[in-house]
Amino acid sequence: MMRSREIRDEAARRKAQDQFAKVKQRDAEALKDREKVQAAEAAKTAQLRALRLAKEASDREAAAKAAAEKAAVVKPAATRRKRASATPVEAASEVDSIMGQQNDRQ
Repeated sequence: MMRSREIRDEAARRKAQDQFAKVKQRDAEALKDREKVQAAEAAKTAQLRALRLAKEASDREAAAKAAAEKAAVVKPAATRRKRASATPVEAASEVDSIMGQQNDRQ
């Protein structure tokens, strides 16, 4: 009787070990699959980040170039202005002279 019980216990132990080994193997395969997916996502993220950084750099260069071109262009209207900050007396005398010239023409 003791022998049959030992045989039964040994069979149950082997069966449990086989099941455990199968579960462990499935878990290892699932872990490998998960790692592959994570690696693919990390590569995609790195590529998108590189593209974004390249775009930002080109945008900065374009903005700097546009600012340099804008600063290099001299506006003729701004250079023609005589005195933007005339005193009130000077401004009144200019207005009087302009009005006098118009009255003379009529």
